[in-house]
Amino acid sequence: MTDTAKRHPRGGMYFEDFEVGRTYEHRYYRTVTQMDNMLFSNMTLNPQPLHIDRHFCATETEWGQPLMNSLFTLGLMIGMSVSDISTGTTIANLGMQETRFPHPVFENDTLHSSTEIVGKRESKSRSDAGIVELLHRAFNQDNKLVAECRRSAFIKKRPVV
Repeated sequence: MTDTAKRHPRGGMYFEDFEVGRTYEHRYYRTVTQMDNMLFSNMTLNPQPLHIDRHFCATETEWGQPLMNSLFTLGLMIGMSVSDISTGTTIANLGMQETRFPHPVFENDTLHSSTEIVGKRESKSRSDAGIVELLHRAFNQDNKLVAECRRSAFIKKRPVV
């Protein structure tokens, strides 16, 4: 059976298909823009001048330019993984731990990401699901690690036919 034949009709992997130790390099690359930064910061009511005030950044910060909102970076990193591994099979996001941003992301950086499967276990409360631990990593165009997050997701098991 091919890898795609085992998947959910929408493309996601079932709990049984996750292999601890395997890393997925995600297909999407995305250049982040000033508009992304402005919209996300404003939608989340975050008036931090580090994200939305170019003059402030040029005159009062060590960066000299706006930083991308780190929560936007986190969401983009995880979002890049969805079509490759979890569309249609995620029941819920259970939590995130060890989230860090070791290198800044600036407007016009191009990001790509990977996901390593670091653990999995059967659900204690539901026989039709399991918990998968994922380590998401995002890199900029120079392959510098810009974000990393360990995430637990509640994933469907393959339906019994």
